Amino acid sequence: MLLHDNAPAHFAICVQFLAQSGVPVLDHPPYSPDLAPADIFLLPRLKSSMKGARFADVVTIQVSVTAVRRLIPTEAFADSFKKLYERCQKCVVKDGDYFEGQ
Repeated sequence: MLLHDNAPAHFAICVQFLAQSGVPVLDHPPYSPDLAPADIFLLPRLKSSMKGARFADVVTIQVSVTAVRRLIPTEAFADSFKKLYERCQKCVVKDGDYFEGQ
């Protein structure tokens, strides 16, 4: 399944390809950034680990991101999905309206 936050960048060719290939795309309520796992879990970790680094090319960026990602324990990913489920429940209770907190 594909979950993204409806940002225009997420309608890139690769996302369109996944959707057209039968990968289910989950609806994402507007104004709900707390429901974007990459924004609240993965990107902050990558940004803090790579802050201030300079890269010569895209391949070097990919190698660095992959190395940082591999240092994140599997349990941390599992916990992030548990927290995502809890945030989704809050969203359901609020009938899709904005709610604060993670």
